[in-house]
Amino acid sequence: MEQNLQDGMLMDTHPTTFDELIRLSGLSHGTDVWLGNAQTLIQDGIVTLQEAICCRDDIMIYLIKKGLPPDKAFKIMETVRKGKALKDPEKWAEFKELMKKYDVPDWYIKSCEKIKYMFPKAHAAAYVTNAVRIAWFKVHKPLVYYAAYFSIRAKSFDAEVMINGEERVKDKKREIDLLGNNATPKDKEMLDDLDIVQEFYERGFEFLPVDLYKSHSTKFRIEDGKLRPPFLSMAGLRANSGREYF
Repeated sequence: MEQNLQDGMLMDTHPTTFDELIRLSGLSHGTDVWLGNAQTLIQDGIVTLQEAICCRDDIMIYLIKKGLPPDKAFKIMETVRKGKALKDPEKWAEFKELMKKYDVPDWYIKSCEKIKYMFPKAHAAAYVTNAVRIAWFKVHKPLVYYAAYFSIRAKSFDAEVMINGEERVKDKKREIDLLGNNATPKDKEMLDDLDIVQEFYERGFEFLPVDLYKSHSTKFRIEDGKLRPPFLSMAGLRANSGREYF
C-alpha cells in the first residue's frame, strides 16, 4: 500500500530536485497530508509541489514569511502537525483569524484543517539522503546493490524459483497473481522479491548455482560478474534453520 502511494506521488509530481524528493517523503509519511489534500490541490492547479504543505516545518516557515509572530507560527504548526486543528474550535478560530489578518489564503487554512499528522523535515531529509545513496549503487554498482539487497532485504528468496531464469520468475509471478485473495502473506512477500529478481534479469545479470564449496551460508557473493546465492536461499534449508531472513 505504502509503495503504491509513493509510486503514485512520483507519477503525479515528476520531481526533479532533491528538495522535491524531501517534500514527497514528508507527504508520504504524513496522515491526510497527500490524499484528499495536497494531491487534489496540485491536480487542480491551485498550488505546485513547492507551495504545498509537505512537512511540519513548512507551516512555521511559511507563516513567519507571511508576517505572523514566530511564537504564533510555532503554535499553529504544533496544532496542525498533531491533527488538533479542529479539536479545539475556539483556539482554531483564533488562529484562523490571525492567519487571515496576514493574508494566508483559504486553501492553506483548509489544508491545515485536514491534516492528522505531519513528518518533520529533518527525518524526511535523512530518508531521502539514504535513498539517494542506495540509488547511486543501484545505477553505478548494480551487483553490489543486488548482493546487499538480496542478502539483507529479501524475505522470501527461493533459489529453486529465482535463479533459473526470467521465464521461471514470470511463471511464478503469474501463479501468485492467479491466487488472488487466496495468496498467503508469504506469497505476497515472494512477489516483492520476484519483482526485484525480474529487474535483475532485465538488466542482463545472472545467478550462479548454490555451491557446497563456494556459497556463503547467508550472504550473496559476487563472482565473475554474477551473483552466487547462499545456502539459506534454498527453501528447505531456510525452513530448517528457523530463520526468516538471510
